[in-house]
Amino acid sequence: MSNADEALRPMRAASDYAPPRLSLRFVPVWRRNFLVWKKLAIPSILGNLADPMIYMLGLGYGLGALLPEVGGVSYIVFLAAGTVCFSTTNSATFESLYSAFSRMHVQRTWDAIMNAPVDLDDVVLAELMWAASKSFLSGLAILAVVWALGLSTSPLSLLAIGVVPLVGLCFAAIGLAITAMAAGYDFFMYYFTLVITPMAMLCGVFFPIEQLPAAFQAIAWVLPLSHATSLVRPLLLGEIPANIVSDVLVLLAYAAAGFYTAVVLFRRRLLK
Repeated sequence: MSNADEALRPMRAASDYAPPRLSLRFVPVWRRNFLVWKKLAIPSILGNLADPMIYMLGLGYGLGALLPEVGGVSYIVFLAAGTVCFSTTNSATFESLYSAFSRMHVQRTWDAIMNAPVDLDDVVLAELMWAASKSFLSGLAILAVVWALGLSTSPLSLLAIGVVPLVGLCFAAIGLAITAMAAGYDFFMYYFTLVITPMAMLCGVFFPIEQLPAAFQAIAWVLPLSHATSLVRPLLLGEIPANIVSDVLVLLAYAAAGFYTAVVLFRRRLLK
């Protein structure tokens, strides 16, 4: 390494940690992802809808018939809110992991895009917004099924439409940070096995958090999915969430921290 490169190293390291440079240049990148997805929109939506629907209807009507009321409501009504949150989480996670990794590493789409006057930060922001947008459709589809089945009839449930994109942003940001560290697709299995699956078990998707031992409850309330279900479930039941401000702030904090971490890691990986 030359003396000039050695002298520039601290400056490059410092620039890696600079705040994200955000601009509207991300919009054409988002639109590019949307136009590609639109060609396969119907099977994509059906694929994202099938898995959570099987859980909600299978467990809700099957297991629910064997259970007493959970939290004062039938089990399928309780499960409906968890399914909305988990469907949104899964959709945002898959898009920010597998699809983003394909565009970044396998197809080299990001390299081609950055030949235009578009920064890496713009591309990462576009991926974040696209994953959140796609996950919003998944969450909205489950909400539509919930309303169609009469599992929620309160006007307050409409406010859940505003919570779904926040959940998508949160998990899309975390997923992009994981993608920035991935060497291949197999790496993502660690994230699903060690993070997403335990989160689904702990965070009020399938059963109340209050049923867990105290230590597990403490862990659950550190995780973002708990705050998502804490917002959506009361709304579907026609109630105002008890901790609405803190729940929203936690999700925003995870989204901001995840996005910043992703930007830093992508800079270190791609702008050497």
